[in-house]
Formats: sequence, structure tokens, C-alpha cells
Amino acid sequence: MDLKLVFWGLVGILGLVLVGNALWTPLKFLLRAAFCLATGGILLAGVNLLFGHWGLHIALNPFTLLLAGVLQVPGVILLALLRCFFV
Repeated sequence: MDLKLVFWGLVGILGLVLVGNALWTPLKFLLRAAFCLATGGILLAGVNLLFGHWGLHIALNPFTLLLAGVLQVPGVILLALLRCFFV
């Protein structure tokens, strides 16, 4: 077996590892943000469905979805309190 072929094979594998790591970090951040947005949407839709009869409606926009997704239940409580006291 040719030694040059083995060398270029190892260089190619190293290149794939480096490029894979460089692409995985932003993808991991985007997947985490998408999960937070989806979780926030589910939480806010549930709050709007349960408490909509009493006039509590929290808008579904990217800020409220991300806040509810990152902070979970405390974020939804914060949004509900902000809605009650300031709007």
C-alpha cells in the first residue's frame, strides 16, 4: 500500500473532524433555540387556552416564546404578571 495514500486519507479524516466540529456548534445552538421556541409555544398556548376565559391572553411572538421556553413555568408566570399589571 502506498504511504502517500495513507497520509492523504488521514489528512482527509482530520479535515472532516475539524469541519464537522465547526458546523456542529452553530447547529447545536439553533436546535436548542428551536426547542425553546417550541416549548414556549406549547406553554403559552396552554395558558391562553386555560385562562382565556378570564381575560388573560399572552401574545405569541418570538420574544414571549423564547422567554417562556428558556425560563419555562417561571417565565410564563412572569409574562402573566406583566400582562396583568402593565397592560
